[in-house]
Amino acid sequence: MTSAATPLPLMRLTSGVYAFKALALATELGVFAELSGGRGLTLDDFAERHRIERRPAELLLTACTALGLLRLDEKGVYSNTPMSEKYLVPGKPYYFGGWVTLVDRHEYPAYLELAGSLRGDHPATWDPERQESLFAPDDPVMTEHFWEGMHALSGYTGRMLAKALDPWPVRRLLDVGGGGAAFAVELCRGHPQLRTTIFDLPFVCELTEPRIIEAGLEDRISLVAGDFFTDPLPGGHDAVLLSNILHDWGESDVRKILHACAGALPPGGLLLICESFVDDDKQGPPLAALMSLNMLIETWGRNYTAAEYSAWLRAEGLEPEGVLPFEGLGANGVLIARKTSPEE
Repeated sequence: MTSAATPLPLMRLTSGVYAFKALALATELGVFAELSGGRGLTLDDFAERHRIERRPAELLLTACTALGLLRLDEKGVYSNTPMSEKYLVPGKPYYFGGWVTLVDRHEYPAYLELAGSLRGDHPATWDPERQESLFAPDDPVMTEHFWEGMHALSGYTGRMLAKALDPWPVRRLLDVGGGGAAFAVELCRGHPQLRTTIFDLPFVCELTEPRIIEAGLEDRISLVAGDFFTDPLPGGHDAVLLSNILHDWGESDVRKILHACAGALPPGGLLLICESFVDDDKQGPPLAALMSLNMLIETWGRNYTAAEYSAWLRAEGLEPEGVLPFEGLGANGVLIARKTSPEE
């Protein structure tokens, strides 16, 4: 006997906006930073510190507590939960607040134009009439929010990839489009024998160098500036990584990138595609499908299936060896493909 349908799932979907904006506002106000290191404050302390009335202060703190972002003790003191302390305090290794800010300021307003993107098949977060792509170096959104937000997703996901591929099969890795060095840093930390080259646009390399220095990995991570659509990829690597790159592009451009990567690999070399894969039957999973929809307002791409990638890879002389699943933030697995020898 099947249970009767109810509208409760619809209410959970529509109330998602309330939850996200509570998180975004608390992040903007620096609530989690205020409470870092075990510090606490009362409702009256919070209202006075932020010069707001008691009622709105209570509403925000109650919402954050209900969402598991804060906890309230019997003395009326609010403090960070372990999750907030670890991921929402600026300066922590896997600070997630950069992504929260990016979604709030860059993507959230664009969703008001989602219907226009649907009907016109064009992005809403940037104007294709004025710039060549989302990744323009003079776009203030990019310089102020995008790279920080993407680093928030990539650092944790890179750590999950490093754990998933253990033992690590690579000694020399080319990280194509690896600006920010989040994946390179986590992979090098997880696998001491690894040396990595990051290939990305010149201005991205400039933004990335300080992160490599901060991680103390200048001797193991190098930078090569270039455009993967126009410049040859550097050789001398036994594997190429594409981490959350391909979903930004339409099919024809994806195939160009795969062609360039295949050309840079020696026979037997590996191509690692780290993405949020949509199921082959295109019925899920929900997060991958929603992030694919997000590309409607962001780029000309979408999240592809493993079957789609596999067909394109074989056309480039790369034999897919399957998807290794893991739980990342911007990816749910890595598709591994090996370059076949000419005689094969």
